[in-house]
Amino acid sequence: MSEFKKILVVDDEPQILRVLRRSLSAHRFDVRVASDGESALDLFRNWLPDLVITDLSMPLMDGLKLCRELRKFSEVPIIVLSVKGEEKTKVEALDAGADDYVTKPFGIDELLARVRATLRRAPNDKIEEMRLEIGDFLIDLATYQVFVRGKEIHLTPKEFELLTYLVKNQGKVLTHRNLLGAVWGGNFTQQPEYLRVFFGNLRKKIELNPSEPQYILTEPWVGYRFNPFL
Repeated sequence: MSEFKKILVVDDEPQILRVLRRSLSAHRFDVRVASDGESALDLFRNWLPDLVITDLSMPLMDGLKLCRELRKFSEVPIIVLSVKGEEKTKVEALDAGADDYVTKPFGIDELLARVRATLRRAPNDKIEEMRLEIGDFLIDLATYQVFVRGKEIHLTPKEFELLTYLVKNQGKVLTHRNLLGAVWGGNFTQQPEYLRVFFGNLRKKIELNPSEPQYILTEPWVGYRFNPFL
């Protein structure tokens, strides 16, 4: 079924998963399911779906966190499902990276129409978006491999997240608060010591001379800026 569009459905309700898998498969979509955000992320990286449909309220990792994690490395279309129909919840989901929002209970015909419309607007570049290549850096987001000046380097998961965020925002001045919120979450925006430690480790691994960095530049009292070229 590789010629069919691939849809990843994420929900902790088995009945919802069964209904959506059956209905979407009947309309010639290739469907896989996950019951929480963490397993959905693993499946996403291995399978590269064309669309993600996710519930908001789930154990381990909820739908909002899943949207934010996906948006760190992918522009895949995301449709959020939720029993909460308040405007505040919808805005929160859209701000987290969702492309559309469907309130439960919903009709399958409405959902299918939303799916078709979302896929029509989606860019067809899944393979390219899983690789970031600029200057001296190549990052493979599917395999977690990082190459600097053609040489593979090994990073911890947080170092990988931080470098990926820097590469995607190269040239921009990123404030301490912005970096902490993007990589560690909103609860850590007042913990600048995290950045000193992780940037120190990153510089040791990627810079020719960590004491005189040329890739990760400090903007005094403000934050950091990433330059991918020597």
